[in-house]
Amino acid sequence: MTEAGDNGLITGAETLWEIVVRVWQTSFAGYNVGDGLIAIGVLALAFMVRGLFSHVVLRRLIAFSERTDNKLDGKLIAALKGPVKLIPVIIGVYIAFTILDLHADSAPVDGTQVVETLVIIALFWALHNAIMPLSHLMTPLRDALTPVMVDWLAKFLRVLFIVIGAAAALQIWGIPVAPVLGGLGLLGVAIGLGAQDLFRNLIAGILILTEKRFVPGEWIQVDGVVEGTVVQINFRSTLIRRFDRSPVFVPNSKLADNAVTNFTRMTHRRIRWIIGVEYKTTTAQLQYIRDQVLDFILTHPEFAKPPEVATFMRVDSFGPSSIDYLLYCFTHTTNWGEWLRLKEELAFAVKRIVEEAGTGFAFPSTSIYMDDGAEVFVPPAVRQHAGEALQAPQADAIARGEDGGGDGGGR
Repeated sequence: MTEAGDNGLITGAETLWEIVVRVWQTSFAGYNVGDGLIAIGVLALAFMVRGLFSHVVLRRLIAFSERTDNKLDGKLIAALKGPVKLIPVIIGVYIAFTILDLHADSAPVDGTQVVETLVIIALFWALHNAIMPLSHLMTPLRDALTPVMVDWLAKFLRVLFIVIGAAAALQIWGIPVAPVLGGLGLLGVAIGLGAQDLFRNLIAGILILTEKRFVPGEWIQVDGVVEGTVVQINFRSTLIRRFDRSPVFVPNSKLADNAVTNFTRMTHRRIRWIIGVEYKTTTAQLQYIRDQVLDFILTHPEFAKPPEVATFMRVDSFGPSSIDYLLYCFTHTTNWGEWLRLKEELAFAVKRIVEEAGTGFAFPSTSIYMDDGAEVFVPPAVRQHAGEALQAPQADAIARGEDGGGDGGGR
């Protein structure tokens, strides 16, 4: 190749490089294309490494938490996963805006405000996510209130952090918060006028929790409403699962206004029977049955004893077809299945004792006594006089041939 050709290639390369430099330095909306491409590259790199950054940081934190016995550390670290991923993005945005010189007063968008907003989002996002794991550390508060009330408080704090974070972000951008809150207040009044039932149920729910009428997992009966197991107490309603496994959502106001029976908090479970024996049962047999049934209850370890509870086995009344005992006692267990087992055991014992006494159980029956009719209640003299009075007209009719069975001619 000749020297002239070499010089031409060099000149062409220099010209191409000059074109690249000129394009790189070309301004678009007041910014160099090169700076824009670098800024985009920085942002892309930040988004790509955020997963790796989060993995490395969280792994370090997990390794540190494994040295402690606190199981909540893992939940807290998992809650911070999202905010930690945002840290590389914040750094990338800051570098990109610095390259583009968006921190200057002449910039169309203040990069500092954008970065500060992202920092606020990351901070309050972390606080929002950390509330639920940290709420499990509030053991004294859970003892003073209830676990459900603490969960409500945690939800309220999460909403509060969102509101405070939004207010701080608005303040950064120069938007006054007071007028916004005033507008929200007017909106709240308008909504409140149309949502009185909602607030009434909310207040009723708070009263239920503070009074500790019931907690999830307890068996309750609301008069005229529902009976079942409490599943969850929400802001507006309470979820109760009936014994047929169907869920029922009851407004909290109904639970506050109606009588609620909490069967889970029973100390004992009652058995109350009316036992009828035959009227032919003798006094000695009645006493034997009473004493044996009482002895069975008082010596059984799973039945409660006086004076802890009242226990009776007494002849109570004379029924239409039986002599009735009243059996009244309590079991230690309140579990329904165990209670049914003890009832069955007691029923077998009562039947055995009645059979040992030589008598039997009575059943509804009616005795009918046959007699000679209504005449047995008429005095003999009156009955004789009435008979003579009836026979006289009949004799006259026969004499005239009018016995009522013929046609007047003797037929």
